[in-house]
Amino acid sequence: MKYYLISGERSGDLHSGNLVKALKKNDSDAQIRAWGGEYVQNAGAELVVHYDELAIMGFWEVVKQFSKIKKYINWCKEDILRYKPDVVILVDYGGFNLRIAKFCKSKGIRVFYYISPKVWAWNQSRAYKIKASVDRMFCILPFEKDFYRKFDWEVDYVGNPVVDAVKEHTIDESFRDKYGLKNDMDIVALLPGSRKQELNKMLPIMAEVVEKNPEVQFAVAAIKNFNTDEYSAITRFENVKLIIEDTYNLLAHSKAAIVTSGTATLETALWNVPQVVAYKAGAVSYAIAKSMIKVEFISLVNLIAGKEVVKELIQKQMTSDNINENLQQLMSESPERKEMLSGYKEVQQILGETNASENCAKLMVQYLQDS
Repeated sequence: MKYYLISGERSGDLHSGNLVKALKKNDSDAQIRAWGGEYVQNAGAELVVHYDELAIMGFWEVVKQFSKIKKYINWCKEDILRYKPDVVILVDYGGFNLRIAKFCKSKGIRVFYYISPKVWAWNQSRAYKIKASVDRMFCILPFEKDFYRKFDWEVDYVGNPVVDAVKEHTIDESFRDKYGLKNDMDIVALLPGSRKQELNKMLPIMAEVVEKNPEVQFAVAAIKNFNTDEYSAITRFENVKLIIEDTYNLLAHSKAAIVTSGTATLETALWNVPQVVAYKAGAVSYAIAKSMIKVEFISLVNLIAGKEVVKELIQKQMTSDNINENLQQLMSESPERKEMLSGYKEVQQILGETNASENCAKLMVQYLQDS
């Protein structure tokens, strides 16, 4: 069968890559054309557009670059019609993918959605629109099944791919030596995000925290798609190391972490690293989001737990003083640290033992064969 897969950011590309492998395992004749990055390409899909071209975040930022987004949407529609897939598989990235879903439905092309858009967070009525355009939804958060049931839609919970990625990772015991990190000092991991807007907001604040702690060893989780100069605001300090594309090994060796809200918060929790979650958007984007948001938390850890497990410092609260105060609590065997680690165990139990990519691929192939 012919599959057309679309992911628009780094985390989506990682999960898409694992899905591509699983699809090829369950369908020996699978032909896969994809929007994504290195993960889908290395898994054997034909890469059409790299997610670097699509990585735009924030309401106002999307408005400013709408003409660019519209160009890619139109190009994507044309490419799908040329390719004539048996199914279009959309991975997260709601703003772009929901437009593609509606188009495909109008053309009679089957649509599967893997990793639901976060419609439960704001404007929940969008669930009706998604239901109207998507043939099957494959969710990775347990509470999403109950959420969609409120809209009279039965969806599949396939497990969480982040759990699988962490379980499958082999820790590099030579990590400290490899990056020149001292063995007699704890490491604080800095995860500033994978988008340029996130780096611009996070790195200056993280740099202030580093400056307050000259005796602490910091390491930045960097990605190779950015030039190392992009991290210069923080790498100018002697007690900071740049770790490129090796985040899991960094987390496996870290005492604590400062994390930009996103998938990384869950990854950090699954590695049992106490964290401070920070996030800051543009003023206009934040004002719009705040007026529409329907959930109490922004981090996946707290959302899954249904309570505050990790401290979230958002917008004006995201100051170096506030981050540092919380970080100091997590660097010792404090009640705050122990309570957070206990909360992590609850989250891990809720997610359960999963094999998300394999479960998802099996269901997708089965649904296609049965149709």
